[in-house]
Amino acid sequence: MDSKPSRLHPIVIAAAALASALALFFGKGLQPVWWLVWLAPLPLLLIAPRLSARTVFGVSCLAAAVGELNLWHYFREVPPLISLLVVLVPSALFALAVLLFCRCVLRGRLPQAAIIFPAFWITYEYLLAINSPHSTAFNLAYTQMNFLPIIQIASVTGIWGISFCVLLFSATLAALWTIPGQARQKKFLAAGVGVFLLAVFAFGEWRLHSQATANSVKVALIASDLPQNTLPTTQEDSMRLLHDYAIEVDRISSQRPLAIVLPEKIGVIRESYLDSADSLLAPTASHAHAILVVGLIRRDARGLWNEARVYLPEGGAPLTYEKHHMLPPFESQFTVGTSRTILHEPSGTWGITICKDMDFPQLSREYAREETALLLVPAWDFDFDGWLHGRMAILRGVEDGFSIARAPRHGILTISDDRGRVLAQRSTGSAPFATLVATIPVTHHVTLYSRWGDWFAWLCILLFLASFFLARRPAPAT
Repeated sequence: MDSKPSRLHPIVIAAAALASALALFFGKGLQPVWWLVWLAPLPLLLIAPRLSARTVFGVSCLAAAVGELNLWHYFREVPPLISLLVVLVPSALFALAVLLFCRCVLRGRLPQAAIIFPAFWITYEYLLAINSPHSTAFNLAYTQMNFLPIIQIASVTGIWGISFCVLLFSATLAALWTIPGQARQKKFLAAGVGVFLLAVFAFGEWRLHSQATANSVKVALIASDLPQNTLPTTQEDSMRLLHDYAIEVDRISSQRPLAIVLPEKIGVIRESYLDSADSLLAPTASHAHAILVVGLIRRDARGLWNEARVYLPEGGAPLTYEKHHMLPPFESQFTVGTSRTILHEPSGTWGITICKDMDFPQLSREYAREETALLLVPAWDFDFDGWLHGRMAILRGVEDGFSIARAPRHGILTISDDRGRVLAQRSTGSAPFATLVATIPVTHHVTLYSRWGDWFAWLCILLFLASFFLARRPAPAT
């Protein structure tokens, strides 16, 4: 970027940086205010072309870092150096995105200025997702989960389309304001981006109101956050807790749920006690006339497994699902699962995953290709991230066309449809054994994303590269 001396008063620079920092701080994080993210980059983008490259980078990096501090307490169990990198790396990349925007502005490249900012950020988010053990966790798209019309585009583009729309809005406004002249090009850009965003919103509204009549079933979720129930490690205490859950299952069976989901890692069961656990839970499922999904830690001669055991109402040996994606370093001792578990029910096809598996879009796409209509998900959250982690899972249903019944502990029991609507929810800390019973649609809707995958992320990579190289030349005189 061409270096420009500062022509703005320091108070103006500080005010713009503070405005962006506060919008990022409250617009992202564990309880995001969705509309703030649409405006957060705008103050920085407006002042950046009038500053030197060094000042742009420093001010933008500082503002983004302040925004990232809303997650600082979330990483308190992580080594300080890792926590620092979690803040500084995305902040530096955000500053680099602002610099790329400035490069296009100073060269007079209007369309490239509007496109390069969101395209670069989606390129970064996608490369992070395919290489990180946390995949899409804390992706910018999750800030929009309370804005249902915009998240419908995920059924076409995946989460990448959501972030692109959010950042394109502020980048376009800034480009129109900061690049002098080019009246005709500005009209075309404003009209083009306006039509694109209106089309996205119209598609979202249409999708929210176009759901066909679906099969539906009643499901139940149960979780306990009592301290003595957090993670029993002795066999006696684990069996005691399984017995307590069995009592709760019997209690709600009068409401006739067809599926009952308990949380992840209720207890540790050694091989010698597995028959005892099955002998307790299998009759419980039969008595309730429901499929019972129970999250356990199973220890045998081959290793340690984070497992969901699925007990069928007609009896027989339980089905099992082993978690695919572990939370490092806390679950590094577990053996990674490699297969999916499918149930062909009269209402449709059901699938099983566990907690962090829902952070990874690929696994949910594999279930979608099996025409899965309902996903049953034992989970374990950390209280303060209950809303965000639950919504991350809900977005998989929007992407791939299925409903989700998610039963965490230390989180929020959630039942949602394939449009991202929360049909019922309850805090797991609201009762010694919190229960939620609700009706959920069971119909698979084929989505473009489930068939084509991350095509839009690759398109953004191409748009970024094209904008970068085109911006190397000054715009033609007009």
